[in-house]
Amino acid sequence: MVRSLFFEQRNSSPINRRLLPSQKIQQVMRHLFIIACLILSGSATAQHKLLQSGPMLGYVDMREVLLWAQTKEAATVQFEFWPADQPKAVRSTARVRTEATSGFTAKCIASPLEPGVNYIYRLKINGKAVSLPYPTTFTTQALWQFRTDPPAFTVAAGSCNYVNETVYDRPGKPYGSEHEIFTSLAAKKPDLMLWLGDNTYLREPDWSTRTGIYHRYTHSRSLPEVQPLLASTAHYATWDDHDFGPNDSDATWVHKGVSLEAFQDFWGNPTFGVEGEPGVTTAFKYNDVDFFLLDNRYHRTPNSCKTCPERTMLGKTQLKWFLEALSASTAPFKIVAIGGQVVSGNAAHETYINLYKAERDSILVHIERENIKNVIFMTGDRHFTELSLLTNSKGNAIYDLTTSSLTAGIYAGAAKEQNPYRVDSTLTTVHNFSTLTFSGPRKDRVVEIKVWDKDGKELWSKTITSQK
Repeated sequence: MVRSLFFEQRNSSPINRRLLPSQKIQQVMRHLFIIACLILSGSATAQHKLLQSGPMLGYVDMREVLLWAQTKEAATVQFEFWPADQPKAVRSTARVRTEATSGFTAKCIASPLEPGVNYIYRLKINGKAVSLPYPTTFTTQALWQFRTDPPAFTVAAGSCNYVNETVYDRPGKPYGSEHEIFTSLAAKKPDLMLWLGDNTYLREPDWSTRTGIYHRYTHSRSLPEVQPLLASTAHYATWDDHDFGPNDSDATWVHKGVSLEAFQDFWGNPTFGVEGEPGVTTAFKYNDVDFFLLDNRYHRTPNSCKTCPERTMLGKTQLKWFLEALSASTAPFKIVAIGGQVVSGNAAHETYINLYKAERDSILVHIERENIKNVIFMTGDRHFTELSLLTNSKGNAIYDLTTSSLTAGIYAGAAKEQNPYRVDSTLTTVHNFSTLTFSGPRKDRVVEIKVWDKDGKELWSKTITSQK
């Protein structure tokens, strides 16, 4: 093909016969350059065809970043990265071979990095660069301690993402819609995204086999609208029942080990589980704020077992770790992400107060007894959004921002629910996401909460000043 193209170009006009030797050489070189570009473009396109989903940023710290991608078949994945202002200072991650047992996913660590630097990265599959129509960038966390005030930054959050697949969905109106919300979310340019559970919806054909679970995770992650968001925002996640197993599933779910493996393969959290206990529990610091991601499924007593001794949502080990870690935190805000509502006073469905009141009370009592301030629970599950506020006897405000849903169906009965802790004018019954922007001097930090609809239009906002 290359030879025939060159031949046709060379003989396309009688003028070529009259060119000087130097001119002929220049024209040949131009033609060869065009041919090389076509070959490289074809190679990039070929590698793009091997890309199933991603690339995605996992955790982002000062000295390293996790980069993730999924291929359609076994392949070698590697990332190149360089400071945005030093395009020639290109370095590479180790190569990772994707395999069927892990859903053809790859996690690569970009390191060593410098704090507070903007980087550009490039995905390579089988040694060839993949061309993408959106930015692939990350910024490492800044080294601000003992130097400046903490940087301002924005966290996006959401839950309940249903991606339709007609052949496996229940008959009738599709349950998922308005997936353009991810385009609006990406346009806000958050520094990180918290996925609050039900990030994918396992269906009946998925629950009971590794094939089904990995298919569902792959199908949801491959949504075209979400790809630009994945590529330039750090992502952290916890789960709820639908990305763990069947509806309202718990510790008795026999395939929870496979679900955990899938979660670990598809998300880039810094750790999974605490104190030797399996699960998706983790914690991390972003600038000056502490984040705790809790697992409300892996160790959960069945909802229906009313006489089970020591009923628990978190399990003894995780609960003990969480309460102690909360006490140890000196952050101006403590963000606690968990799949279901914690503060809500509505004793219905899977709210904490309805099913595990004693354990919920122990958490709230611990916060009060230890005089822990500025705790904000971030929750999902409910298919509507609301902000709850409980003020304890010491005058400390405990918030619960429920953000739901991103694309799954909206709960029609939300307005009738009686939650005495609901903040006026925060009930939201359309597809939405939230952002939390932290700013201000080190000792006077504030967070501005905003809730947005699918088109990126602001629905309501509230500013919270850290209590001293």
